[in-house]
Amino acid sequence: MSNTHHSSLTSQRGVIRKGYFRKLALQYQLLLMSVPFVALLILFSYVPLWGWIMAFQQYSPGKGVFGSKFVGFDQFTQLFQDGTFFKVLRNTLAMSLMSLITGFFGSIILALLLNEVRARFFKRTIQTITYIPHFVSWVVIANIVLVTLSPSGGIVNDLLMKWGFVKEPISFMAKGEWFWVIHTLAGLWKELGWSTIIYLAVLVGLNSETYEAAEVDGANRFQKMLHISIPGLMPTAVMLLILNTGNLVAGGYESQMLLGNSLVQDYSQVLDLYALDYSFGIGEYSYGVAISMFKSVISILLVLGVNKIAKKFGQSHVF
Repeated sequence: MSNTHHSSLTSQRGVIRKGYFRKLALQYQLLLMSVPFVALLILFSYVPLWGWIMAFQQYSPGKGVFGSKFVGFDQFTQLFQDGTFFKVLRNTLAMSLMSLITGFFGSIILALLLNEVRARFFKRTIQTITYIPHFVSWVVIANIVLVTLSPSGGIVNDLLMKWGFVKEPISFMAKGEWFWVIHTLAGLWKELGWSTIIYLAVLVGLNSETYEAAEVDGANRFQKMLHISIPGLMPTAVMLLILNTGNLVAGGYESQMLLGNSLVQDYSQVLDLYALDYSFGIGEYSYGVAISMFKSVISILLVLGVNKIAKKFGQSHVF
């Protein structure tokens, strides 16, 4: 009986294997087309990982990777004993989390509102106005923000004084406790319109008959939005949320560097700036690599964690 069962399983596996290779043979054009992109991914994303060995060395450019002294986990020990590191980690997580939350909900709300607009010209105009900042460099965006909030001639201070809210100009960019909010609002203005594109595409693809049936049943616009549009967006929204969570500790440094200054450094410095200062400012390349390695590990754990939470709600789309 066991021999019969074993032979049956073997034959089933053989059929599955044949079917698998048959599918590969039928799709060989697609596989060949994907080879250059996979090669580029391996070349630029996986091959450089060998440089992580520097995090376990006292790296010296003169000696190179193979000649530098191996020190084990000394760089990581130093990292977790540095009080500045935890302050920088706090700044990174706070700003990234604020940007993630405002961008996530803001783009969904804007997409829902634009989807309800019936005047095509007005809708396209709003879309164009909100898209444009995405294509503008952070250098320009930062300068606009700095000029707007300037205590000497800035439009925000002029309006506040004109309306009687303040008696003298406020130095917004000299107040560290305000930096996170200013950075979040600047990032939201820059990327909000661009983030709505995917959500608008999803809304356009929803079955129009569902809306018509709801309208026949007496549903108003808000009810259709609540019971049809939002549930239709959820799978895509959760997938994007999971993917964006991986960037919480790897959000870059350009915006913080351009908007920040020495007066708000305790609130503006992020992990990438911290690693850059140590690597090229002090010459501690191994310490900088250790920071980058820490960021990568945390990013993977965040993606896995959020995906696990999404699974509990039946919305997992990544793993």
